[in-house]
Amino acid sequence: MNKDQVKGAAKDIAGKIQEGAGELTGDREQEAKGLAKQVEGKTQKKVGDAKETVKDAIDNL
Repeated sequence: MNKDQVKGAAKDIAGKIQEGAGELTGDREQEAKGLAKQVEGKTQKKVGDAKETVKDAIDNL
């Protein structure tokens, strides 16, 4: 597991929490920021997954 995978997962979780807090308080801006953070986190995790795949492929050569 690399740092992009870890940071991406953490951002995704933080975004879910932020979205939930926005829903509870009726703050649409916080909901939107939470959703954006989730997308950013999932994207960063996918970049980490791709790096890991490339690394594994190189190691198996």
